Amino acid sequence: MGIGAGIFLIVVGAILAFAVSDVIEGVDLTMVGYICMGAGVLALIIALIVHSQRTHTSHTERVERHDDRHIRDEGV
Repeated sequence: MGIGAGIFLIVVGAILAFAVSDVIEGVDLTMVGYICMGAGVLALIIALIVHSQRTHTSHTERVERHDDRHIRDEGV
């Protein structure tokens, strides 16, 4: 999940927790909303941590060169 998915879960959870007043038997929509908001916050934090680790990496390019010429020994 990325930053967008985390924000999406927060928004859907807030809508379920605070704006929906319907009742479904056996399902507490307010609690489902809080769970979605918690999962969204967790996904957002993880995405930001992973993104910050990517920005602190450094790349080093190493080039190996092999010379195919062979040194001939003049004495042989």
